[in-house]
Amino acid sequence: MTAPDTATRPLPPVSPVPPDVEQAEAAIVEHYPRLVRLAYLVLPPALGRNRRVLTAHSLVQRALPRGRRDSAAAVQGGVPGQRAGADDSGYAYVRLRVLRAALEAGIPLTFRALPRRAQLPPLLPQVWGLRLFPRSGGAEELALDQWLATLDGPGRAACVLRALERLPEPEVLRVLDEAGVPDPAAAVAESGDPANDALFASPEFDPCVLQARPTDLLRRRRLGRAALAAAAALAVCGALLALPGGGWGSDGAAAPLYSRNAEAEQALDPGKLVRAAPTLWRTSSRTDFSTWPARGDRVDDEALLRRALAVWARPGSSVVVSATPGSPAGPPMGPAQLLFAGAVDQAVVVLFHDGLRVVRYAEPRTGTTGAALDFARTDGATADTATALVLSRVDGNVRYLTAPWVTGASLRDLLKPGGPAAVLKPAPDGVTPPVASPAPAGSCTSWNALSLTGDGTTRLITDLGELTPARLTSGAPGAERDVTEAAELGDWSKIACLLPSVRSHGVRTVNAWTYAKQPLPEGDGTAAWLCTRAETWQGAADRVQAQFLAPGSATAAQAAKSEGSVACGPREPRVLAGVLWKSRAGQWYVLAAGSAQFASLSVSGGGVSGSSNGNRLAVKAPAGAQVDLSGRLTDGTKAGTLR
Repeated sequence: MTAPDTATRPLPPVSPVPPDVEQAEAAIVEHYPRLVRLAYLVLPPALGRNRRVLTAHSLVQRALPRGRRDSAAAVQGGVPGQRAGADDSGYAYVRLRVLRAALEAGIPLTFRALPRRAQLPPLLPQVWGLRLFPRSGGAEELALDQWLATLDGPGRAACVLRALERLPEPEVLRVLDEAGVPDPAAAVAESGDPANDALFASPEFDPCVLQARPTDLLRRRRLGRAALAAAAALAVCGALLALPGGGWGSDGAAAPLYSRNAEAEQALDPGKLVRAAPTLWRTSSRTDFSTWPARGDRVDDEALLRRALAVWARPGSSVVVSATPGSPAGPPMGPAQLLFAGAVDQAVVVLFHDGLRVVRYAEPRTGTTGAALDFARTDGATADTATALVLSRVDGNVRYLTAPWVTGASLRDLLKPGGPAAVLKPAPDGVTPPVASPAPAGSCTSWNALSLTGDGTTRLITDLGELTPARLTSGAPGAERDVTEAAELGDWSKIACLLPSVRSHGVRTVNAWTYAKQPLPEGDGTAAWLCTRAETWQGAADRVQAQFLAPGSATAAQAAKSEGSVACGPREPRVLAGVLWKSRAGQWYVLAAGSAQFASLSVSGGGVSGSSNGNRLAVKAPAGAQVDLSGRLTDGTKAGTLR
């Protein structure tokens, strides 16, 4: 159980136990600039600023642990305390890995031992033709940089932990010891005067805000001439083997054909593609992707369709293939249905549907490299979940292909529920103008959703990084409804920034349910409890979150989460969660709320004991208390928290 971000406090020391991979990834994404700055400052200045920048980014990106651990085992069934700060177990573990790697990078290479990975130039990221370095600072920053160059790696690490991480000396000694420093006390003694600690936050030491300059231009010219001569020789040899006319071959980027099969070859014949009648959706008993007509300006381009089908059946090594979780990426089982074929932005896109999946093939408008193939499971689609598909993503913008029954489209920012929706005008073939896609990470300042009107209703969808956008709904399990009312838009404005946790997970719908309202102790207002359930196309691994919304908070805080749980859904329409909350007067409380099925709640452990009749509970607690929360349903059955 975690407390909301509205009341923070210093954290106790965190043991560097390997966390859940998802927790470590979240820590890296959330604190990426801070971790990169730490690595940059600890790395030896002798590497040069360009290599220090690239190495710092590489060390942080490689800090993700290899194994996977059950996140439930790390909590031991309790209600976790409020951890709004950065030093949770995930961040502490990732920081330790980054620190160890940065210290290893400063060890000189010798012939007596094999080099460690951190001592070698980074494989990724790579920058060609440019040298990158942070912005230049003033005289004080220059003096600090020169002084850091006189320290050894442990000394610089001690400075950074004290100045950048704000750790007290005992914590600095502990972290240095865990990082493998032989003499942490000597490193701390070498770390200098804390008076200049504020300079560590200067842009001079920020490897995420960079300047660029060219590399040696004369040397590049000489290498370019040599490469041009080699390319000319290869072109002469390749011309003897190239197909007449050049460009894409008949099968495009497909791998060689290893065997022939009559049924399989029919599936690869563009003439066998199924094309629905333009008005089939008006009379069909089904309203899903099978009733979409073929649209786009290239639906009659037989060569394009042949390449797309061939790559689908046998994607070559140069084809970038992706599939949503639970989506098979195999060849078509028979003639597929053509949904779209046309030029979109800088690519040519073809969409197929085979009854189980929607498949997107994309190739560049010019050139013969860069083909991509995407699979998304869509079985069981209805008019509610077959309203649109993603055609392309370019420069942070996304274009959709809307269903033939869509008569109106508008763009809405979920974080501005009272703001007007921007009307969009799709092309006659159903392609929308480019709209900004929600940012995958970083600060959440807006979250765009598409409002589509048609078939007698208005549905709200949003891009979660997949071929099929997710439908957003509100309401109790079994009574979900489309998000149209002001109150429902208001609830979504508080939880939209939690949607990245279900990105690229094969999500079909996301439902938000306000299952309880709770008057806060000491007259601090009324809080809301919400449950968000993201259901997937595969019908498994659904993700459930319970959120706590304190009065005046812009964003709800995650109180509990689970994957693969039936809670908060039609099979089990109930949920129980709790948080540690701090009142305005400074008193900590255990707050808990369950859905209407709960008749009583109880809490124990961590110096806390209490119970209440009804589905809400508020008990005073010490800061950082770890407690056990449970409840009884109206039929007398005991039920636990969401986990």
